[in-house]
Amino acid sequence: MEKLLKELQQTALQRETRRHFLHTCSTGLGTMALSSLLAGCGFFGRKDEPATALPTLIDPMSPRSAQYTPKAQRVIYIHMAGSPSQLELFDYKPELQKYHGKDCPEELLAGKKFAFIRGVPKMLGPQGKFAQHGQSGAWVSDYLPHLQGVVDDITFLKAMHTDQFNHAPAQLMMHTGSARLGRPSIGSWVTYGLGTENDNLPGFIVLASGGKQPDAGKSIWGSGFLPSVYQGVQCRTEGDPVLYVSDPEGMPRDIRKQTIEAINQVNQQQYEEVKDPEILTRISQYEMAFRMQMSVPDAMDIKGEPKYILDMYGVDPEQGSFARNCLLARRLVERGVRFVQLFDWGWDTHGTSKDGSIEEGLRNKCRQSDQAVTALLNDLKQRGLLDETLVVWGGEFGRTPMQENRDGQVLPFMGRDHHLDAFTAWMAGGGVKRGFSYGETDDIGYYAVKDKVHVHDLQATILHLLGFDHTELTYQFQGRPFRLTDVAGKVIRPILA
Repeated sequence: MEKLLKELQQTALQRETRRHFLHTCSTGLGTMALSSLLAGCGFFGRKDEPATALPTLIDPMSPRSAQYTPKAQRVIYIHMAGSPSQLELFDYKPELQKYHGKDCPEELLAGKKFAFIRGVPKMLGPQGKFAQHGQSGAWVSDYLPHLQGVVDDITFLKAMHTDQFNHAPAQLMMHTGSARLGRPSIGSWVTYGLGTENDNLPGFIVLASGGKQPDAGKSIWGSGFLPSVYQGVQCRTEGDPVLYVSDPEGMPRDIRKQTIEAINQVNQQQYEEVKDPEILTRISQYEMAFRMQMSVPDAMDIKGEPKYILDMYGVDPEQGSFARNCLLARRLVERGVRFVQLFDWGWDTHGTSKDGSIEEGLRNKCRQSDQAVTALLNDLKQRGLLDETLVVWGGEFGRTPMQENRDGQVLPFMGRDHHLDAFTAWMAGGGVKRGFSYGETDDIGYYAVKDKVHVHDLQATILHLLGFDHTELTYQFQGRPFRLTDVAGKVIRPILA
């Protein structure tokens, strides 16, 4: 081991880089420019250092104070990838039923682009049976019988809209603030701003279900141009939660610790030479990986949960599922994880098949999720965690009030096309009003007409509830300060408790 360490150190000493040259050979403006460059990469100088001194690192994941007192300490974001139909779940439109089966009026089609609809489609009335529930009188359909019982804990956003009508760009817009690749996800921004409360677990954890990854892939929990220490860590719900988290056969834990210490000594030496922030990310991740060997298996093991809790969520301890991920989300925020992202694939109901239809596919997805989401809210509430945990639920866009056709032909099953002008999301806990509905769509659910909420507004509100002015949580990149909400977004103040 000592021989290997010496060889690694010698190799590191032989490396010369441009930054190392600037550090050792230049003075004045060169060193000041390097300090400025590194400050934009996540490094911060001490106030008592001279202007030409190289900056001192602050632990990138250490807990940090928000700009002002937050209402929420952590977030559970539940994304139904593919986008559920608001017209079957929350946005009750009895007028739409009157148009069922009739040709779509031309004025609704003029100048519009759809993902698949061509020609003149038929109107499609709501397929769910709606009723008002709770003291708030919120409209919820029979697709979600469990959620009906907790509507008084929820704020519904009925007039959401976005800029994108295809899955991958819309998912990127929802989670990174831009339809283009390369921007940090909201979970990365949150951990960049606040750090984490548990240094034995990642600050940003992702749990996926439904059999496939979201259309935008892992980029929607990536760190973009932020240091990679802030990217989401995807945990599996079957087998090892993280690949290779277990010690290899024949590798005692003390030897693995010595190995990591040796590697990080070399990494530290290289960082002192070149000041590359990604080296510090590497050091942090090696150390985190070692600590995770104990903490992650414990956090992800639900077999110790009481039977009544497992029954409440509808969880089989031996199988991975969306319900299991909801229970894991509670266990993770309970342990101080700052941002937990749940993705569930399969909510895209075009009507091209029975499984992808409103009458069959959407009902099945609701059966798989309704009990678990409701249990999560009740579980957080009974543990005193809901007030400081913000729960967000939604898809990437909405669905049309017309039945989808393709090439002018009616599809064999009932389905709706992608729709960017109106959809529903909801929030609960963490500083939002309870039993409240904000925003309205027109009589057929085609346009948002009152109290419209853009995706950037939702992002600004999430950051506000965590204690940040979204216009000031920025990161210097390519010559300008970037932020999650780009150059838009406003806090949805009427929904704040």
